[in-house]
Amino acid sequence: ANAVGDRADGGAGAGTVQVRTGFQPATANDAATGTVLVTFTLNDPAWAAAVAGAKALDVSPAIEAVGVADGTAGWFRMLDSNGATVLDGSVGVTGSGAQLELNTTTISTGLDVSITGGTLTMPAG
Repeated sequence: ANAVGDRADGGAGAGTVQVRTGFQPATANDAATGTVLVTFTLNDPAWAAAVAGAKALDVSPAIEAVGVADGTAGWFRMLDSNGATVLDGSVGVTGSGAQLELNTTTISTGLDVSITGGTLTMPAG
């Protein structure tokens, strides 16, 4: 989990998260689909140290951004500061259990959106 999470901190600056409409591609190696609704700049480092194979996204200070398109969040793609894809995952509202939790999944142009939490869990073995 630490090795994967540390990829988000690759490059000279903070990584980013693009929240997109539609369905997540089969793998993070596939081209991104959907419309970018909002792009967040992560804290640097982005993740806390792993505990029992799980890492929590560092959301203090708060991670906020402004919507650039209207739509419903369907999935996210995390990139390092060089723009290289790190991972894809599910998006939901706070308390949903999604890999990335937002204050809302209904994104509107010009309105603030916040990441309220995130979890990266690696399987045992």
